[in-house]
Amino acid sequence: MNQSLTVAAGTSAAVARARYVEELLGDPFEPGNPHGQEALLAADERRQVPAATEELLGAAGLGAEFVPRDLGGRLTGVEELAQVLRPVFRRDVALGFGAGMTALFAASVVWTAGDARQRHATARRLLDGGRITILHREFAHANAILRGEYTARPAPGGGYLVDGRKEVVINADRAEAFVAYVRTAPGNGPDSHSAFLLETDRLPSGAIHRLPRARTQGMRGAHYAGLELKDCPVPANALIGRFGEGVSLSLRTFQVSRALVSGSALVAGMDSALRYAVRAATESPHGTVPRGRRGRVLAGVFADLLACDSLAVTGLRLLDLAPEHALIPSAAVKYAVSALLHEDLDELAAVLGARGYDRSPAYGGFQKLVRDLPMAGLGHAGTADIQAVLVPHLRTLAHTGRRDAHTHEAPAGLFTPGGDRTTLDFRRLDADPRDPQNGCDGLLTALLGAAARLDGQSSRGPRWAALADLARSFAAEVRTLAERCAALSARLEASALDPAAYVLLDRYCLLLAAAASLAVRENADRGAPDSGLLAGPDWALLALSRIGRRLGLAVPELPDGVSQDLAAGLLDRYRRGRSFDLYGMRLAGAAQGAVRSV
Repeated sequence: MNQSLTVAAGTSAAVARARYVEELLGDPFEPGNPHGQEALLAADERRQVPAATEELLGAAGLGAEFVPRDLGGRLTGVEELAQVLRPVFRRDVALGFGAGMTALFAASVVWTAGDARQRHATARRLLDGGRITILHREFAHANAILRGEYTARPAPGGGYLVDGRKEVVINADRAEAFVAYVRTAPGNGPDSHSAFLLETDRLPSGAIHRLPRARTQGMRGAHYAGLELKDCPVPANALIGRFGEGVSLSLRTFQVSRALVSGSALVAGMDSALRYAVRAATESPHGTVPRGRRGRVLAGVFADLLACDSLAVTGLRLLDLAPEHALIPSAAVKYAVSALLHEDLDELAAVLGARGYDRSPAYGGFQKLVRDLPMAGLGHAGTADIQAVLVPHLRTLAHTGRRDAHTHEAPAGLFTPGGDRTTLDFRRLDADPRDPQNGCDGLLTALLGAAARLDGQSSRGPRWAALADLARSFAAEVRTLAERCAALSARLEASALDPAAYVLLDRYCLLLAAAASLAVRENADRGAPDSGLLAGPDWALLALSRIGRRLGLAVPELPDGVSQDLAAGLLDRYRRGRSFDLYGMRLAGAAQGAVRSV
């Protein structure tokens, strides 16, 4: 293991480790950097893993980031993990999954319900640089990744015989262990599946048949392949948790997966996409602040990115601080962030114009992001699964809009990126949604509280007054949503398939994004770098204006100069080589804003 990363982990935790990974990978636009865009795009073009970069991350001990500290790793909170992974995802979404985060998707099942042997064996495998991946159960409306499943039956003499085939599994052709959701009972009930830890060194030779690599449109550099099991003997102690607990375990651990995909892959990927657009818009000797439509688009996407990051970080911190309450919020985070950032990619493509099709290292990463980011969210299959979790929750929101609801709002610690150090206890993850306190949704009521407090800020100037007015409109929309949810609950014939439920679901998730934005702005550390931008009204005002238009609210014109000033703040970060997310991290290279000859 690279000693530098170990030392960094012991000093200032996530920030130091994230900076180390950033510097380890180097300036992505430096000519000749073996881990830069030139090399990453070339590997993607060949549909190959960027082997040198994978090896570098492995030698640096990236696997330890997915192992809890009490098992010898560095994993404490998932907010910290997302920070460490962002430098990888900013460069290559496929690399982030193939060399990193997929391991946690699988291992989190073991951390949640595994016995002592399974936990220690999985920890040792990851700490030694081994690979573990996940075999999902089949979902309705499944795409290739979620299609196909495995079944198990009792074996003579004990244990199980597992059969089945999946055509598209990340790292199926090179993993040494698999966490598999296996059908162990007929039907689609809650006890239909069980989870097993399949370790190749504990199975007979030839029991697992690795199928050829699958070609995918997105994440071409990741290793997707098929896996077939035929009468594969599996020992009884490979069972993770209880027999028939697979569906519950998937609901519990998917909370972590959804939050991490949103808070690392999607936010970091869009950070890079926005950087390409800023570069294209400022290619001039002076690199002035873009004006007109291009400036408004860049400022708007920057505001959306900060809003999405506000929601993503809130979801990550909730998992760390109160995981038993994270089922509904983690699903809503993934739903909202995926939808908002997908729209923003189209806007950025218009700013890039012909450069969006440029395959050189300076701009080629944009088209790669267009291919990779939708696959990161599992497309329609991921959306359908999330809707199934969220729609029943709408019936519990009837009391959220009452006038005293803000007294039950979520604590400020949820909305403080990089705040007090947090630790996720996987065993506290819950598959059953907890009823909101006194019938109120704590995250939504944060919007009501923030709106009430903003009323006292109106005298600070027209931008503060505009933000206070807009916040009041959103507070009214929360109350309207509560009324509509109450009406939906009162309809005896209403079901999870009622079209009205999906309309309300969209509105609920957008309102959560607005709530997180207002709360993060309110709790921004005035003494932190870039605190003037985050604690000021401009980004939240523009973010809420854009969310309000998506909701169909009557959104007034912004005060003069808001978009231009926010575009100037974006350009300032670009020139200073800072990330565009809430953390404003220093990026590798003296000035990432400068286009080099590559």
